[in-house]
Amino acid sequence: MSSKDEITVLFRPVGPAELALLRETGFKRWPPRLPDQPIFYPVTNGRYAAEIASGWNVRDSGYGAVTRFCVRTAFMDRYPIQYVGASHHTEWWVPAEELEALNDAIVGTIEVVREFHA
Repeated sequence: MSSKDEITVLFRPVGPAELALLRETGFKRWPPRLPDQPIFYPVTNGRYAAEIASGWNVRDSGYGAVTRFCVRTAFMDRYPIQYVGASHHTEWWVPAEELEALNDAIVGTIEVVREFHA
């Protein structure tokens, strides 16, 4: 596999509203950010995504899910990994205006891999 074919696996916790928007795209693209959301932040591991989905999303809406998706590594290499807490609390910060480019770099579909209910 050449470097241009390498992929990076990303995770993102979502609530019911974002999941509905994902469903509308056939699980192929992330919806645009809202005006008060200047950053799209996928996380680097399922453990951290599950903590957010089961804690914050369930608390806020009664439902949370962990999604997993693949992006071309050459695209993700432009964003340094951010450490935001414990050693596994790592994420990328993708500016909202670059979300369409990230969507274009997705390989395959966005999958729901875990779900949590109140």
